[in-house]
Amino acid sequence: MQSITRIFLTKFIIFFITFLQSFNCQADINKLNKADSLFGNQAYQEAYVIYEDLLQNEDAYSPAMLLKMAFIAEGTGDFSKASFYLAKYYDENPNPRVITKIKTLTEQSSLVGYELTDRDRFLKFLTDVQSELTAVFAFLLIVSLILLLVYNKNVIRPKYYLPTIFLLVLVFVANNFLSGPKTGIVTGSPTLVMDKPTAGGKLIKVVDPGHRVVIKSSKDIWYEVKWGDRKAYVKKESVTRL
Repeated sequence: MQSITRIFLTKFIIFFITFLQSFNCQADINKLNKADSLFGNQAYQEAYVIYEDLLQNEDAYSPAMLLKMAFIAEGTGDFSKASFYLAKYYDENPNPRVITKIKTLTEQSSLVGYELTDRDRFLKFLTDVQSELTAVFAFLLIVSLILLLVYNKNVIRPKYYLPTIFLLVLVFVANNFLSGPKTGIVTGSPTLVMDKPTAGGKLIKVVDPGHRVVIKSSKDIWYEVKWGDRKAYVKKESVTRL
């Protein structure tokens, strides 16, 4: 009886958590639809308030929403925020026209950090299909477990367990480690790019806002970033995380 009760409670908790996640997702969609409706009616400031709430408080956004936020911010003369939204959009949808627009907003002829290698594009593809990959690996894992249970008496050698173990590792890696790099946009003016996380380090370059950096790690008041092909450091106050 105790076992049945435990199973029921476990299933109820799983159902309840799933229901809450579904409810929160629907609430985000309703907010987004309301903001899109306001934007379509040219009630830009009212729409922006909702967009900002979704982005900052619920970490929910779409590429189209980011473009609309950039449009509103540019219209109000806040070019720094407009550049931020465009850089965040670029992380989701790399497009050369976005770089051109950021250059215009920041009045710079060249920007660092927007170059994409084949490795970057492949990693972007994997992160885009992370949920699908995890689901496929999980399905294959369940199938392999069922086969092990069905043919349990005939499975004697350890090699028959290798596919299951391999799929288990793939599910774990895809679910926990398949993510894109942490990025940020330079918002401080001017920003000092140093070769060491100290004011006594060698100055690499003095830059204005708009540059994109890949954040490798954090140390005290500094971010270790990728600057071109080298390692560099910038103060956290000069970078906004994307």
